[in-house]
Amino acid sequence: MADRAAAEDWFRRYRVAWESNDEGDIRGLFTDDAVYRGKPDDPEPYVGLEAIVAGWLDDADQPGDTEFEWAVLAVDADVAIARCVTTYLNEEPPTTYDNLFVIRLAPGGRATEFTDWWIPRRASGGPGDAA
Repeated sequence: MADRAAAEDWFRRYRVAWESNDEGDIRGLFTDDAVYRGKPDDPEPYVGLEAIVAGWLDDADQPGDTEFEWAVLAVDADVAIARCVTTYLNEEPPTTYDNLFVIRLAPGGRATEFTDWWIPRRASGGPGDAA
């Protein structure tokens, strides 16, 4: 069973891995048989630690390319949900995404499942802009 502290720790470590692209940091996040979905309906999620590490490194952002904020919204049994805001600073203009990360944590704090639900924000200056 996960608790808020375990979820917060996982998200902190996720950000470290995102910035470092260090294989050890990535491996520390996921179990050997984990499933990583870059979007909920991902037809080919990364399955297994080796696939997750390889996929992560193939699509890695460079350190400093992004700003990332997160807040844990809920923890229930082994599932944690966080609201995240990701801004890609290396794009012109910078692109911002609202995300919900849904993870399932195993005892010991590594994820057995990860799913990123994301949507790009509209460009500023028009009706319906995200706040």
